[in-house]
Amino acid sequence: MINKVSNMIDRLIDIIWINRRVIVMLLFSILFIAILDNVVDEDIYNFDVAGYEFVTSDMSETMTFFAKIITRMASPVILGLIAFSLFFAIKDKKIRWSIIINAIVAALLNFLIKNIIQRPRPIGHRLIDENGYSFPSGHSMVSMAFYGYLIYIINKKVESKTIRIISTILLSVLIVLIGLSRIYLGVHYTSDVCGGFCVALSYLMLYTGILKWMDERK
Repeated sequence: MINKVSNMIDRLIDIIWINRRVIVMLLFSILFIAILDNVVDEDIYNFDVAGYEFVTSDMSETMTFFAKIITRMASPVILGLIAFSLFFAIKDKKIRWSIIINAIVAALLNFLIKNIIQRPRPIGHRLIDENGYSFPSGHSMVSMAFYGYLIYIINKKVESKTIRIISTILLSVLIVLIGLSRIYLGVHYTSDVCGGFCVALSYLMLYTGILKWMDERK
């Protein structure tokens, strides 16, 4: 009996591991839809306020300066410079083109969703000027898609475990800080950032899955 239960657990773990990409994609898709539903029904005010109050609980000139620097790490100019630098630095043709395509697709997807939802930006506490719609946060979504894909490539191609761990931690922290900076600067609601992260993670699972499928076919 114990052996049967152990075998069933092992099989279940194997199934989950084999289908982990699909499972993660579905989980974040469901979470994004839940956030979107509350945004459309305008039933997420308390969550947005709580997030803003938490992020801005220690506002100062130094923090504001830091937030402005961090938020630029997801600007089109900076991401474009990084993408094209990697394009010429990486020898593998498939990888360098996949970085460019990923950035373009993520930006277009964000533009499409924003213009469908058309949520106005917060206006009460802006520390910088921004145009366009609010949901989902473009900086949050594109940074998660762009830097998240770099994490994927590094863990797949770099042999050094130390480099993989350090790069993953640094890029993950950068992604989170970019999202927090958008809330701190008053140009996005908390739900905008969370929604951006969710749809980007779901998209990344699909994007990397397609790339893996294409490699396996070849």
